[in-house]
Amino acid sequence: MHLKRESAPKKWAIERKGTTYVVRPTGNLKLGIPLLIVLRDFLGIVKNRKEAKIAISSKKILINLKKPKDEKQSLLLFDVLFIVPEKKFFRLTLNEKGKFSLEEINENESHLKISKIINKKILKGGRTQINLLDGRNFIYNKKVNVNDSVLLNLKDKKIEKILPLKEGANAFVFDGKHAGKKGRINSIDLKNKVVNLDFNGNSLKVLIKQILIIE
Repeated sequence: MHLKRESAPKKWAIERKGTTYVVRPTGNLKLGIPLLIVLRDFLGIVKNRKEAKIAISSKKILINLKKPKDEKQSLLLFDVLFIVPEKKFFRLTLNEKGKFSLEEINENESHLKISKIINKKILKGGRTQINLLDGRNFIYNKKVNVNDSVLLNLKDKKIEKILPLKEGANAFVFDGKHAGKKGRINSIDLKNKVVNLDFNGNSLKVLIKQILIIE
């Protein structure tokens, strides 16, 4: 199924005029952006879909240290894009206007990624499975809560540390009208499922489901 350019998510920083259709990602429309758009429109290192396919098949492009399936695969929030020939690393983030953008990072940061715990369940034997915003899941038996974040080691495929939802923690807003903003949590209202976030000296009320904890 095609995706009309004018119907593309507002987070996609693309021209609304031009060809009628844009590539539809294989992943979640809201949480990511197709690799083709990132390579062509953000970085300008390919001119079209054909060139993107060639770059992917020749392993010149990696997402989170792995070869992408195809040019339609979504780059998700905080995913790491590695341009192999140039030895450049980028992290997908949101700017303060709530649009997807790329932040260049160094190689030492390239194997780390933060994601949010969206649910957890108890398996047979009392083991706990935690499920993350980006689709990953882990067996993790230390104390952890839904809405905490985890710092992932992409190279070792393990959880480096837990970033708990608590007062004083740093939070990044990834959805809603304040998407792209980050600040310190002043207070948490669990009953109404909101936090008060200090952003440049201003207090923002944001739903807990719209934030993730960062370092």
